[in-house]
Amino acid sequence: MHRVHLTYTLQGREDGQRDLHHPLMALLAAVHDQGSISAAARALSLSYRHVWGELKRWEIEFDQTLVSWVKGQPAVLSPFGEKLLWAERRAQARLAPQVEALRSELEQAFAIAFDDSAGVITLSASHDDALPLLRQLAQRERGLHLDIQFTGSVNALAALNEGRCLLAGFHALTESPPRSPTARTYRPLLRPGRHKLISFAQRTQGLIVAAGNPLQINALTDLKRRGLRFVQRDRGAGTRVVLEELLVAQKISPASIAALERSEPSHRAAAEAVASGGADATFGIEAAANTRGLGFVPLAREHYFLVALQPSLEHPHVRALLDLLRSPAWRAQLNALPGYCANRSGEVLSLRRVLPWWSYRTPKG
Repeated sequence: MHRVHLTYTLQGREDGQRDLHHPLMALLAAVHDQGSISAAARALSLSYRHVWGELKRWEIEFDQTLVSWVKGQPAVLSPFGEKLLWAERRAQARLAPQVEALRSELEQAFAIAFDDSAGVITLSASHDDALPLLRQLAQRERGLHLDIQFTGSVNALAALNEGRCLLAGFHALTESPPRSPTARTYRPLLRPGRHKLISFAQRTQGLIVAAGNPLQINALTDLKRRGLRFVQRDRGAGTRVVLEELLVAQKISPASIAALERSEPSHRAAAEAVASGGADATFGIEAAANTRGLGFVPLAREHYFLVALQPSLEHPHVRALLDLLRSPAWRAQLNALPGYCANRSGEVLSLRRVLPWWSYRTPKG
């Protein structure tokens, strides 16, 4: 059994390296993508001798072949090498929310150590690809640190209501009927006058499928096919609520979909399950499919909100964040993400107007 030891580095700027990085996995990924050891070495800016030597060293360590090749033919990962690479990628994707939270806490600690006047905003939020980008920009442009704890939309709003964070992030379809899954889930957690919605982004959600969509999964009804493997999101996730909403609208019973027993905690993890061949389809954001080079079938446009309790809007750090969300720099960055739109980002919105299913009276039935 090989043990895992974690370390972290401090640096003044982003270099594009993943948060959890192992040199062997980078070598395997490069060989897999490039088709030869020499091309892999060039892609990693390493010498052929170094790459060759490291692969042989790890083969001795594992007592397993990692790369197979025949003279004149492309190099390919051995079955063990493929299994190792996909297992690491899946673990990385599943752990991404926790790793992001850990990095956020460490950055907050060092930000305060170097500048005790640094502003800190605690944010409990549904996982989103844009929030880490906002954290970087807020630190650089406003001296604000976003202490982000990723969780499901329901848990994020509960954390706000219990006073465990200053802001919460959740996402939903806004044009939902009063008795919809969206209304039933979020109505008990939001109150006009007490909660204030802040427009953050619009995102495209849809089916994430294998590259080229070989199984021709083009609609929700296709998920009912016998033998099709669909990976679901965890209960309490906003994306699961969106999917249930779309299924109800098309009169499709969730029980009719052959979902795998396991569920995934984030868009990245669900997309990785498809990329690794462990599932045929999942439901998530376009950016997650794009990152892994997967196919995407758009089905819905949703709104991602930040939520504050009414008095918090006057908090100086929240006001600074709202100003940043309205800035051209942030809107340009957000619009560059696949499937994202910065329409009205930073605007404080009317809860009743944006969420027409909300009312003081809970519908009967």
